[in-house]
Order: sequence, then structure tokens, then C-alpha cells
Amino acid sequence: MTSTSHHRSSILSPQNLVLLALIWAVAALLFFLLFSVTPEGDELPLWYSIGTYIFELGAFFMAFLACYRNWNSAQMVSGQSVWLGIGLGALSYTVGGILFGVWELVWGLDPVGSPADFLYVLSYTFLGWGIGSAILSKRLNLQLWQWFALAGVAIAATALAVWITDPSFFGLLGEAEVPTRATQISQVQLAQATPGGEAIPTPDVITPLIEDPQEVLYEESSAPVWVLALDRVIKPFDYAFNLFYVVADVVLLVLATALILSFWGGRFSQSWRMIAFAIICLYVADTYAKWADTTLAANYESGGLLEVFFVFSGILLAIGAVLEYDISTRSRQSRRSRRSSAKS
Repeated sequence: MTSTSHHRSSILSPQNLVLLALIWAVAALLFFLLFSVTPEGDELPLWYSIGTYIFELGAFFMAFLACYRNWNSAQMVSGQSVWLGIGLGALSYTVGGILFGVWELVWGLDPVGSPADFLYVLSYTFLGWGIGSAILSKRLNLQLWQWFALAGVAIAATALAVWITDPSFFGLLGEAEVPTRATQISQVQLAQATPGGEAIPTPDVITPLIEDPQEVLYEESSAPVWVLALDRVIKPFDYAFNLFYVVADVVLLVLATALILSFWGGRFSQSWRMIAFAIICLYVADTYAKWADTTLAANYESGGLLEVFFVFSGILLAIGAVLEYDISTRSRQSRRSRRSSAKS
């Protein structure tokens, strides 16, 4: 029995777990690099989309398991509630990703504005709670230049989010370059114009000829009736979800910067730097996905190259949790050994 438990503990050693996470990350990077680019006009194959979900959700499920072990251990120096928040965030992201994939790949619906968004909202909330608890336990005491750095990150991230949401906000793009529904209508009107130069039909005549892309998806989808009904109910909240993601991304990025500044030195800094870099990777992937959805519109497909940062985010969360567990347990063991040697 003792040899079996020792063998199990050796397999689940921090070195092996970190190695497994790194192998997962490298395999995901190679997968995205080799297969994310398709000939112009071709869609990404189904097997590739399934593979991206496996890598991404597998990484976050690993993070959940590592955080669950930390939460279940009374030896954690940073406290158990910190890892409960991060672990619930990783689990919510995993379940949300499963729903997102079912909506997109199984039923052929637009996954933006689906039940997955409720899980993603929970994920961001739990991550913010866990990381915020870690920062508060550190009793953040930053210097003046560090506060300026935090403010600069917040301002830059907010400006980038505003520009991605509305490319014409800062005047970097003219209104004619931003695709709108009015532009689509004018293009249809131009196509319907008669060769003799007669008057272009009025919008009242043209509008019925324009099909709603969402209704086309509903007609072509094989989803059950209750799924379509649920999707219709949730779709109007798409703007609210997007607004929440914009704010949450900025808040998490500021928290990640605060983590790096407050945990820069000391024995436990390495694990928390991994957590901070995980949040930065999540921010990069989220920003790219939002930019692609805004810029490419109907031509956007999930699974782009930069979405590999979602995988990196989950992997870094898992590595950070493993390192924290290793350092916490070793520090307790060293204290016990010192006490026993002092008594003897």
C-alpha cells in the first residue's frame, strides 16, 4: 500500500505535472500553427475546430484540478479561498466552452449570445475574486511609479477596447470603411438599380429582400425547438455580455499587473507570475477574438492562430497552481524538520 501511494505521488510530482502542461502547450501551438491557415475562401475543417476545443478546454480543466488540490489542502500559504475562486473560474470556463462548442459545431448556431456567456461571466467573476483575494492578502503597498504603471495599463487597455468595439471612435477609420447595415442596404439598392438610370427603389421595397443572417441560421440549424427558442431569448443580451467582457478584460489585466508588481520578489513570486501571465494571455486571446468578430463580421470563424493564447492561459493557471502547492508543502515540511531537529 505504501509503495503504491509512493508511486502515485511520484507520477503526480510537480516536475511531471509541469512537464505535462508544457507538452500540452507545445502540442497546441504546433496544432494551431500547422492547421489554422486555410486557402482563401475555404472554411476551417470540423476536425480542426474540435481539436482547438480539446486543447483549450483540456488546459482549463487541468487548471481546475490543480486549483482544486490547492483548495483542498490546509497547507496553502496564500489561503484556500484564493484557489477556490481561481478553480471555480477555470471550471466555469470549461463548462462554458463545452456549451459554446455545442452551439457552434453541433447545432450550427452563432455561439455569441448563448448560454455559454452566463458561464463565461461566472468565470471572469470567480477569477477576479480569486486574484483580488491574493492581492489583498499581500497587503498591496506600491510605490508611486507603480501606481502610475497601473493607471497607464488601465487607460491603454480601455482605449484599445473602445477602438476594437468601435473602430471609428478615434477617427482612425472613416465611416465609409466601417461595415454597417446601412452600407449593406445601399449596396443592394445599387445592384437593383435599372440600367436605364431610373430611380433606385426605396428602402421600403428593398428591406424585405434582405435576409436576416440569424434567421437563416435558425432555418438551417438542426437544433431542437427548445434550443432555438432559448437562443432567441438570449440573443438580445449580446450587447450586455460584450460590455461586461470589455470591462472584465480591463479589470483582470490591471489585477494581473498588480500581481506582477506585488509578487515580484520572494519565494512565492514564481507561481503568481504564472497566474499573472495567464491573465495576460487570456486578455490577448479575448482581444483578438473581439477584433476578429468586429472586423471580419460574418467571415469570422473561431480557431484563429492567436486563439492559442486561450490554451496558454489555462496552462499557465495550472502551472501556477502546481508551483504554489509545491512551495507551500515544502515550506511546511522544512519547518517540521527544523522543529524535530531542535527537539532532538
